[in-house]
Amino acid sequence: MSCCSAPGTKQTEPQKPCCPGGDSSQNVQDSVKQYYGKELNTKDDIKTGVNCQMDLQMPKHVRQALGEVHDDVTIKYYGCGLVIPEAVEGCSVLDLGSGSGRDCFALSKLVGASGKVVGVDMTEEQLAVARKHVDYHTEKFGYTEPNVEFVTGYIEKLGEAGLKDNTFDVIVSNCVVNLSPDKTAVLKEAHRVLKEGGELYFSDIYTNTHLSDSIRKHRVLWGECISGALQWEELYSTAKQVGFSQPRLVSGKMVDVSKFKDVLGDDAKFVSVTYRLFKLPSTLKSATKVTYKGGILGSCDELEFDHAVTFKKGEGKVVDAELATILSASRFQTFFAFENAGDATPVTSAPRIDPFKYVEDHGSSSIPCCCD
Repeated sequence: MSCCSAPGTKQTEPQKPCCPGGDSSQNVQDSVKQYYGKELNTKDDIKTGVNCQMDLQMPKHVRQALGEVHDDVTIKYYGCGLVIPEAVEGCSVLDLGSGSGRDCFALSKLVGASGKVVGVDMTEEQLAVARKHVDYHTEKFGYTEPNVEFVTGYIEKLGEAGLKDNTFDVIVSNCVVNLSPDKTAVLKEAHRVLKEGGELYFSDIYTNTHLSDSIRKHRVLWGECISGALQWEELYSTAKQVGFSQPRLVSGKMVDVSKFKDVLGDDAKFVSVTYRLFKLPSTLKSATKVTYKGGILGSCDELEFDHAVTFKKGEGKVVDAELATILSASRFQTFFAFENAGDATPVTSAPRIDPFKYVEDHGSSSIPCCCD
């Protein structure tokens, strides 16, 4: 799928990706590397509201882990959301577009000494900051050896960065997929390197409309994560094409682009959304009664799985086939009990949710708090 294609548009020949100053993917990547490597020095240099601070309602253990990240790393954080999911202890985690390493180091603390975190990024200046602080965080977290590493590479070509099939339990990405000129390639590579039952948990920027070529080619707006934003419905079609489960909306927040109203006009709106997608086995389970047993750090009494589904400890719930498969095939399996649902009607589904309507109805993000 081209980033330039309007949803539902029939094309007679492939379109080249839109990009700053030209029509090649390399121009996009070079422009983004220049922007994040040379022009942005701290997160305060971001010109739009893309640098959404959705961290205020984060679980306590996540807040504490982020608080232990070195200031020199945090100050170069350019993400648009919170991309640290539940139950990552002992997991292997990949961060697409890891930048200075803020999320990687927080995850390094949360996965523990038995887990592993790999960050991949194409910007050498950002990678230099991350690599410089590996030993600092290894010592701070009390590990005898590092459990985090940073790899130079493109998120569309993870194989060239040495990342093998079926390697990771979780992939995260914080406002980076929109910077790629080929989103389909990114999702295909993510699907390839995930284990069966693995999860892609990521925040990104989406638009409500088809963006004009002039917007798509706006260099600053590419760097600000606006020009490369997918029309939100394209995520659903791309995820299905690649083989992921249907995207499940976790949280969202509007993005303030008022400074660029003269370029964007009045109709184009943008939202930062966190979604979770799973790599499922080819055969789905049937609708199943599941009971959350507790035990997930930060979700002692209930687990808010997405914006519409919350599991309370000890309470049985009949879920649809896809969600039953997600829970039984993923790292969440040990935290649930499963029973045959018989002819019971599922109380869950995974409808296609308009994130703009969701944000309008629910206001700010709804990231769950943890219990102490």
